[in-house]
Amino acid sequence: MDELIRRIGDALDRSVLSLHRLSGGDVAEAFRVELTDGDRVFAKTHAAPPPHFFPTEATGLGWLREAAVASHAPIAVPGVLGVAEDLLVLEWIDEAPSARSTEVDLGRALARIHRVGAPSFGRSDRRTTGSRALPNEPCSNWSEFYAVNRLEPLARLARDGRALDERAIGRLDAIADRLASFDAADEPPALLHGDLWAGNRLVGSGGVNWLIDPAAHGGHREFDLAMMALFGGFGDECWTAYDDEYPLSPGWQDRVPLHQLAPLVVHAIKFGNPYPVAVDRALDACDRL
Repeated sequence: MDELIRRIGDALDRSVLSLHRLSGGDVAEAFRVELTDGDRVFAKTHAAPPPHFFPTEATGLGWLREAAVASHAPIAVPGVLGVAEDLLVLEWIDEAPSARSTEVDLGRALARIHRVGAPSFGRSDRRTTGSRALPNEPCSNWSEFYAVNRLEPLARLARDGRALDERAIGRLDAIADRLASFDAADEPPALLHGDLWAGNRLVGSGGVNWLIDPAAHGGHREFDLAMMALFGGFGDECWTAYDDEYPLSPGWQDRVPLHQLAPLVVHAIKFGNPYPVAVDRALDACDRL
């Protein structure tokens, strides 16, 4: 702990008074850091991070922050105060109750960030994201990106880890082969948060939304919405505000299971039951599209 205190102090060029371990997260250790001048910051560490683990997250936070500012999106993204391969220090967020406008602001803000767009599907720096280090090789269209960078590598990981049976893996491969046939496959790349479940949206003072823990990349904007729908935690006003700001393509709700395939397979690999059953249900829904 003393070594971590020293490293955080060096990263900030400030003196650390104490560290308090925080709960949550299945990859990194998180801390509230009290500084001797009375300020506090957030820090997280990783004992054996994949290459560029925290620098990649820091870059993603920067992209989201820049897009929010450029689009006048009513949302906040924590500033990066220090970063190393195994350490990330961010500004502290004091959580608070939601306000009347919180869900509407989130929908409007996410739509504006998506509309800023991305240079391509994937990442220009080609860095992997997520706990399974999924590739983000740049692609010119979504069907290639989702097949080559998501469904195909996840099928291999699921086979290697025996997380899914061979029938499910074969069905994943078949979906990957026909992605271009799905409606809205020709949408331009949006800048995605990439892991937007409810735990990665914090509400701060004044009911302001904060985005944290991104796996940012250029992708199909319906992916962020599908991730939001997977575990819930977002109000109806959010979806309406998004569609008012940046109307969604017809049939987007029918395609939610298609975009949920990737996170569901990741969860099947990481946690096992009940996610293989959820993968099968999503595959059934895709077969009906």
